[in-house]
Amino acid sequence: MSDPTEANGTTQAGGTGERRVRVVLVDDHRMFRTGVQAEIGRTEETGVEVVGEAADVDQAVTVITATRPEVVLLDVHLPGGGGVEVLRRCAPLAADTERPVRFLALSVSDAAEDVIGVIRGGARGYVTKTITGSDLIDSIFRVQEGDAVFSPRLAGFVLDAFASTDAPPVDEDLDRLTQREREVLRLIARGYAYKEIAKQLFISVKTVESHVSAVLRKLQLSNRHELTRWATARRLV
Repeated sequence: MSDPTEANGTTQAGGTGERRVRVVLVDDHRMFRTGVQAEIGRTEETGVEVVGEAADVDQAVTVITATRPEVVLLDVHLPGGGGVEVLRRCAPLAADTERPVRFLALSVSDAAEDVIGVIRGGARGYVTKTITGSDLIDSIFRVQEGDAVFSPRLAGFVLDAFASTDAPPVDEDLDRLTQREREVLRLIARGYAYKEIAKQLFISVKTVESHVSAVLRKLQLSNRHELTRWATARRLV
C-alpha cells in the first residue's frame, strides 16, 4: 500500500496513523459475506469498516444509498439483474465528485464478458474470489484512492476490449440464461462434476441438475458435451 499520509480523502485511526475505509459487501451467498467480513472487517487491524451488506440488487442499492461507503465489494452475479444493474442504478453516487462511491467487483467468475461488462458499467476493478485477504484489503484501499485494480490474468481482457473500436455483439442465446445458469454453464464446461459445482456455488446437487436442464432446454442442446462445445466456441470457459 502507499504511504497513508499521501492518501486522498481518508481518515486516520486514533494514534495509529492507519487509513480507514468504509465498505459495503454485496454477494448473494451469506456464508461468503460472513467469511469476507471475518477476514477484512477487523477494523483496528485492517482499517476496513464494513458498514453494510446486501444479497441482491434491490438490497444493494438501498444499503449503498443509505450508507454512502467509499468502496463497494460487488459480486457480478446477483438476483435482480446482476452487478451491472447495481452499477447502473448507483451511477449518480459513483459520479459524485465530493464523495464518490467506488466499486470493486469480487467474483468467482473470471470470464472475459463478466469482467468487461462491469468495467464498462463503472467498476474500478475486478478481482476473483481466490484473492488472499491481505491482497483484497490492499485492493480496497487502492480503489478508494482512485486506482484501477485487477487480478493479473484479467487485466488483459480489459486492455483488449478497450483497444477495440467494435462493441462485442449481443449473444441472444446467452441472454436467455439467468446469471446463475451462466455460472453453472461455465463450471460444467470446465469439467466440474455436479457435486463440485454445488459445493462451489453453495447450492444443492438437485439445484445444479435443475439449472443444467434449464440451460440445455434454452440452448436446445442434448448433453453436457454439446454444452461444453457451445461454451468453448463463445470463449466462456
